[in-house]
Amino acid sequence: MKILVINGPNLNMLGKRKSDIYGVLSYEDLVEIIKFRAQDLGIECEFFQSNYEGELIDRIHGLDFDALVINPGALTHYSYALRDALEIFTGPKVEVHISNIHAREAFRNRSVVSSVCTGTIAGLGFTGYLLAIEFLAGQR
Repeated sequence: MKILVINGPNLNMLGKRKSDIYGVLSYEDLVEIIKFRAQDLGIECEFFQSNYEGELIDRIHGLDFDALVINPGALTHYSYALRDALEIFTGPKVEVHISNIHAREAFRNRSVVSSVCTGTIAGLGFTGYLLAIEFLAGQR
């Protein structure tokens, strides 16, 4: 099984911004943590991060993976184009947020991508990604 793990805008700045919300570990740390767990599960994870909406959409359109984990960052709340790209991919997909978007600013409480995802995990830090790939590994 091949899982694409996508991270949207500003997630490359993990460890450098709002450590009280996002923690002190870096994006590189996140990738290594996921790779380690994926190896244990016998699955392959590919990683893609971009600060540009169109690049995220183009990567989803590649359709060369079995499942998807996505943290769209701020695009979660307003990108109907990203939502539509996710809808095109018919495999299982899990939306992940490091912070609890429902307990933050009002504009962050709504996700326009949730309705086209298999499930959503929010507020569990990096553990949310691990839970997502474990769930997806069980979908084989």
